[in-house]
Amino acid sequence: METIKDPKDKVFKMATKSALIGRLPRKEGDKYKTAVIRLYDVNNPHKTTEFPKQTIEFTNTEKVRIRRLNVSYYLEGNDTVLNDLEEIYITHENNKLSIRGYQIEVETRQD
Repeated sequence: METIKDPKDKVFKMATKSALIGRLPRKEGDKYKTAVIRLYDVNNPHKTTEFPKQTIEFTNTEKVRIRRLNVSYYLEGNDTVLNDLEEIYITHENNKLSIRGYQIEVETRQD
């Protein structure tokens, strides 16, 4: 599993099946918390024992905008889940993230 902390690139494009968006505690001296995006090769990664294929951390992040994607938010875990992805685009500007991607629309899934 690869972890990238505060990447220098402003835009990322990655092939992935799903993503979990969460937060880590605020680092000392930062105004905001750390946003963490974990990328997986399976849908519903919160229901499996799979490890992410890649983790990207953005310290001092005020907000994450999710554009034109179907999203699931699970109250039990405080994570936002993006399933059925083909690829994801993450844009990082100042202390804001914007997430877009290509997604296959699925109304119901058998688990």
